[in-house]
Amino acid sequence: MSQQLSDNVCFALYTATNALVRAYRPLLDEFDLTYPQYIVMQSLWYNNDVSLTELSHDTHLDPGTLTPIVKRLEGKQMLTRQVSPVDERKKVISLTLTGRELQEKAKDLKQQLRQKSSMDASRVEELRLHCLELAKNLQK
Repeated sequence: MSQQLSDNVCFALYTATNALVRAYRPLLDEFDLTYPQYIVMQSLWYNNDVSLTELSHDTHLDPGTLTPIVKRLEGKQMLTRQVSPVDERKKVISLTLTGRELQEKAKDLKQQLRQKSSMDASRVEELRLHCLELAKNLQK
């Protein structure tokens, strides 16, 4: 039996990830966001007023990657970075009113993408759980 690149799980995940990000691009263009910026905004919608370390942990983006994203979002008036009242060495990242308003405007993005995928909600949830399990196992 002849093997192909598409027989590899890692390649299937890689191509699916790229397709997912490409599918999000036109939806996010409406909000002037990149996919990594959208991830950061989602994290803040769930947990606002966090340190860069907490945001890095939640998004799985290293601080070196995350800092420029946060700075760009700050430039777009989506969030602020202010010195922590508890520890002057740390900054607290918080949503602005504009950032909170974006949550309402972008609330249907996941549903739009799910419809585009032609997968029902239960299959999407199953896929999500498998991906999380794989990531957890590989990080051991």
